[in-house]
Amino acid sequence: EAKRSLHDALCVVRNLVRDNRVVYGGGAAEIACSLAVEDAAVKTPGLEQYAMRAFSEALDAVPMALAQNSGLNPISTLAEIKSQQAKAGPSDRGKLGVDCMGRGNNNMKDAFVIDPLIGKKQQLQLATQLCRMVLKVNNVIVSGSGEEDF
Repeated sequence: EAKRSLHDALCVVRNLVRDNRVVYGGGAAEIACSLAVEDAAVKTPGLEQYAMRAFSEALDAVPMALAQNSGLNPISTLAEIKSQQAKAGPSDRGKLGVDCMGRGNNNMKDAFVIDPLIGKKQQLQLATQLCRMVLKVNNVIVSGSGEEDF
């Protein structure tokens, strides 16, 4: 476990050397993205808005998992933080995340909770590519002993 933790720390440092831009952690970036995609979905006509809303809901999975793993009610925690982010000004919008430590402050800037931007981009790109690959599959072949198994 210690070896894996050290490897992870070195990878974070490597990523910060490559690109030193950061986003606030604790699900703050995902919530901000989710709200932005929701706003864009409202303005998008047609069927595309349903895909955008589904993507927005998928972004909410990270802060919900953080809340649940911290012993908080994930649904009420996410709803509260999304409401706070929606009401916040543009300068504070992406700073509010899940208070996993129970300090009573969900401002990730004040708590010094940050994530490398390059890591977040890679996570979202890989997840999106995986979903696109799954959606491209149009039939599944099940192995069996013969035609009657289908």
